Amino acid sequence: MHAPLDHVMMRVEDLDASLDWYQTHLDYEEKGRWEADTFTNVYLGPAEMGEDAAYLELTYNHGEHTYDMGDKWGHIAVRVPEGELEATYDQLMDEGVEDYRDPESCGGRYAFVKDPDGHEIEIVQRDEGTRFSIDHTMIRIEDPDSVIGWWARKLEYELFRRYEGDSFALYFLGPVDAGPDAMSVELTYNYDGRSYTDGDAWGHLAARVEDLDAAWETLQTRGADDYRSPADCDDLYAFTRAAEGFDLELLEEHVTN
Repeated sequence: MHAPLDHVMMRVEDLDASLDWYQTHLDYEEKGRWEADTFTNVYLGPAEMGEDAAYLELTYNHGEHTYDMGDKWGHIAVRVPEGELEATYDQLMDEGVEDYRDPESCGGRYAFVKDPDGHEIEIVQRDEGTRFSIDHTMIRIEDPDSVIGWWARKLEYELFRRYEGDSFALYFLGPVDAGPDAMSVELTYNYDGRSYTDGDAWGHLAARVEDLDAAWETLQTRGADDYRSPADCDDLYAFTRAAEGFDLELLEEHVTN
């Protein structure tokens, strides 16, 4: 199954403030918008995006809403070229971005900032993908065998990078045949047996498939959760739930208007 990740969705409280932040500091462009009666979805990304690059979806529910960040979802990571981490971080600080974790505190390998809603954004150094394109999204898990198995069996993702330290492990998975600009999933496993709360500030991941009905049938054959079928979603998209309860959307083409 060819199913590169299409976007990651986050909920925001002030859409204008969030759009200004991403457009000012990450040079994102609005790629599309979906206006509904009760919510607005805006899709963002760098000006130049590769075929398998992922979008950022900001969801604004009309009216006043506050969201709980929880601790199950961790962050998104965006790319900068090798050797540009410190200069990029310094520029963001000069622009007034919140000083969260600077490169020095992260061993000079990466850094973190926060957007207006408190979503954590890691800055990583990569030679592939365009500047500030989304490299991965991080999720904390409780049972790595189960979760890695879900992504491998259901979506045919491969484990292409791993780190196992003294107190935690990181596992990176992505489609076998995706381009170098594709977004991957980082699964973080802490050895101390802790459990996590979902929160509602983060919504879901979405994977793009060639044939929605065929992909849905394959997932059902492989035992995926029948959460919201294509028929339940006017045959525009569908939702299943990955291991440990994460919502995963399936769609054939990116929705831009």
